[in-house]
Amino acid sequence: MTFMALIEVKCPCCDSTLKIDPQLQAVISHAEPVNAPLIEDLASAVAKLKGEAGRREDAFQKSFQNEKKSKDVLNRKFDELFEQAKADPNFGKKPRDIDFD
Repeated sequence: MTFMALIEVKCPCCDSTLKIDPQLQAVISHAEPVNAPLIEDLASAVAKLKGEAGRREDAFQKSFQNEKKSKDVLNRKFDELFEQAKADPNFGKKPRDIDFD
């Protein structure tokens, strides 16, 4: 009985290494990848989480201020477009297909 070389394949999902025997069409061995720990330093992870609250609050305050002045911005845009429409009666009107005949 002759043994063929095993084919080594990396799993695209979990990054494991599979060794497959093509003659038997079976997985001969399976090696899971070595993963680094998710949290290497607990103290730095806690400090990072404490800083997240401040960043969230800053983002909220910025969003809140933008929302408060959005009414003024929309009114200003409307006034500007209204002035342009008064100055040019064709402002914003797109030509229709029937106008080309």
